[in-house]
Amino acid sequence: MANEFTFVVEKTCPVCGQETRVVKVKSRLMIQRTDDDYCCHYRDFNPYFYTILACEHCGYAADEKHFLTTLPDRHRTILQNFLKEKRVNFIFTEERKLPDAVASYQLAIYCAEAINAPLSRMAGLSLRLSWIYRLMEMKDEEMVWAHKAIDLYERSLMTERYPVENLTDFMVMYLLATLFNRVGDREHCASYLSRLINDKELKMVDNKLYHDARKLWQDIRMEDNEGEQENANK
Repeated sequence: MANEFTFVVEKTCPVCGQETRVVKVKSRLMIQRTDDDYCCHYRDFNPYFYTILACEHCGYAADEKHFLTTLPDRHRTILQNFLKEKRVNFIFTEERKLPDAVASYQLAIYCAEAINAPLSRMAGLSLRLSWIYRLMEMKDEEMVWAHKAIDLYERSLMTERYPVENLTDFMVMYLLATLFNRVGDREHCASYLSRLINDKELKMVDNKLYHDARKLWQDIRMEDNEGEQENANK
C-alpha cells in the first residue's frame, strides 16, 4: 500500500546537515468527508501518518514546512544538544504504522518545545495527532490530545500576537470551538462561536470561516433541540 500512495525522497536535515530519507505522500488522494475542524477522511489511506518528516541520523522531526526551513544557528545548536542528550533514534520506515506516526508527532513536539516554538505550532501538532487517533477510532487517546490542543491554543491566544504562521486569531477561536464541542464542553464552545458570528469584521475578512462557525452553531442547536425532544418523549 505504501508504494501506491507514497514515494521516498532525500532531504537535507537542517540540524545535522546530512541527507536523510523521508516519505512523501502523492497528491491525488480521494477525500470521503471533512470534519468541522478540517480533519479529512481519506479512502484507503491515512496521509497524516506521514505529515512529520524525521531525520534518520539525528532524530530531528518537524512538519515539512519547518523541516525544509533553514534554522537559526542558535536553534540548531539547541536541537543538536537536545537530540544528543536524549539519544534520539528514529528508524526510517517506508510504510509507517500507528506507533511510528505517533512517535514522529511526539518527537516533533519535543523539538518544537526545545526551541520555544510558538504555542500555536505545538497546538497544531497536538490537533493533528488527535486526528490520527480519531481516524483510528481510538476515542480516549483522541480526547487526550484534543485537551492538549485546547490548552495550547488558549495559552497562545493570550500570549501571541496574530497572525502567527498564516494562522489568525479567528481561526484559533474556531478550532477551539470545534475542540470544546468534541470534548463535550458546550459552554466554552458556544462562547467562542458567539464571539465569531457576532464579529462583523470576520464576515468581511474571512467569509468562509464565518459561515463555518455559523454552520457549527446551527448543527449544535439542532442536536440540542433533538435531544430535548427525545427527553420529552420518554
